[in-house]
Amino acid sequence: MPDVEIDAGNVSVHGSLHLPAQFEAVVVFAHGSGSSRHSPRNRFVASVLQNAGLGTLLLDLLTPDEEANRGNVFDIALLARRLAAAIRWLGTRDDTASSRIGYFGASTGAGAALWAAAEPDARIGAIVSRGGRPDLAGPRLTAVRAPTLLIVGGADPQVLAFNRQAMALMRAPTRLEIIPGATHLFEETGTLAQAATLAADWFTYYLLQDHDAAEG
Repeated sequence: MPDVEIDAGNVSVHGSLHLPAQFEAVVVFAHGSGSSRHSPRNRFVASVLQNAGLGTLLLDLLTPDEEANRGNVFDIALLARRLAAAIRWLGTRDDTASSRIGYFGASTGAGAALWAAAEPDARIGAIVSRGGRPDLAGPRLTAVRAPTLLIVGGADPQVLAFNRQAMALMRAPTRLEIIPGATHLFEETGTLAQAATLAADWFTYYLLQDHDAAEG
């Protein structure tokens, strides 16, 4: 996937952009701690989405220096601002300006995606969280309008509890999918593929079909 550089105010963030020959939507990836746009897990999920006809933008929301400070990983407002900058950047490109946009978030990246999607001017059509911390979006969860799929491993009880807590606050169409036997990183055989298929189905339905995503 071609590397791109995105102006995010006082820093530039790096990403990997893949656009199929014909596409109507781009899914922006917000990874969590200990991961990057080069992560084999993220790239595997991206490949499944690409095969479904979706563009993908994998982002490193923090610079290497920022990642050295563990606190930045949990600075959800900062991560969300970087996501918003990426969406604005997509809007400036001739090939993506009219595309529908989705967020795929993992770990703390899911909290950032929901935080960013709660902005009044956010044009997000769908969100998927894999092993995410949607609860980190806090009171902003009630303002999210995009249909949201929460995917959690059945063997990840603490994160499952966080997701149920977040789901109780959400007003947008929201579904919780539990993958039996999967732990936090979905390292068990077949579990990541299950999560990727669920994500592809969700994005295909809400981003590639002609209906108003806000109506669910």
